[in-house]
Amino acid sequence: MRITHLGHSTVLLEVADRRILVDPGNFSDAWHGLTDLDAVLVTHQHPDHIDPDNAQAMLRSNPEAAVWVEPEVLEAVDLGGRAQGLAADSHVDLGAVRIRAVGGVHAVIHRDIPLIGNVGLVVEAEGEPRFFHPGDSLAAVPEGVDVVAIPSFGPWAATKETIDFVRAVDAPHGFMIHDELLNDRGRAMILNRCKDMSETDVRDLRGGEPITF
Repeated sequence: MRITHLGHSTVLLEVADRRILVDPGNFSDAWHGLTDLDAVLVTHQHPDHIDPDNAQAMLRSNPEAAVWVEPEVLEAVDLGGRAQGLAADSHVDLGAVRIRAVGGVHAVIHRDIPLIGNVGLVVEAEGEPRFFHPGDSLAAVPEGVDVVAIPSFGPWAATKETIDFVRAVDAPHGFMIHDELLNDRGRAMILNRCKDMSETDVRDLRGGEPITF
C-alpha cells in the first residue's frame, strides 16, 4: 500500500492496483488535477472534506471513478449524480479492495450545533496493510488496523481524546491529518504527544511524498 497525504484530510491510496482518493476538501488543492482514479470516498459533508467548488471538475477528469460518500453528502453537495451512499456498517468492493464504513455520526462540535453523519473508512486487500481514515470522529475503533490516519486538531477535538484514540486503535503505523488549522509548532506538539504516549509509530507525511507501508 502506498499512501500520499495531500493536505488536511485528503489522502491518496494506491492499493491492489487501485487508486483511491479520500476526502478531497477545500483546505487543500494538491489533489486538483489528479487523474486515473478508480474511486473517490467522502467521510462527511463538511467542505474541508468535500470541496463543493472543485469536486465536479475532478470527477469529470476521472470519468470511470466510482464515488462513494456518507449518505447525507448526496443531499448536501452536488456531485453531478455520480455518487452513491455508503452507510455505516456496510461495505463495497473495488476489485480486490474492500471498503468498509464504520461509525456513523460526526463528533460533537457544540451541543447547539446539530449532529451530521460521518463514516470512518477501512480499506483493505489481501496481502496489504489495513488502512483506517476516521473522518471527523474518534468514536469508531475497528480491529486489526495497520495504518491509521490521525486527526490532529479540529473544533470538535481535544488532544487527550486524540491520544486515547491512537492508543485504542493501536496500529503499528499512523500519520497526522486534519492539520490545516495548526501552525508548525502545534503540529509538532500533537504529533510528539501521540508518538510518545502510544505504541504507534506516528509520522508527519506533509509534503506530498508517497510512503509505502
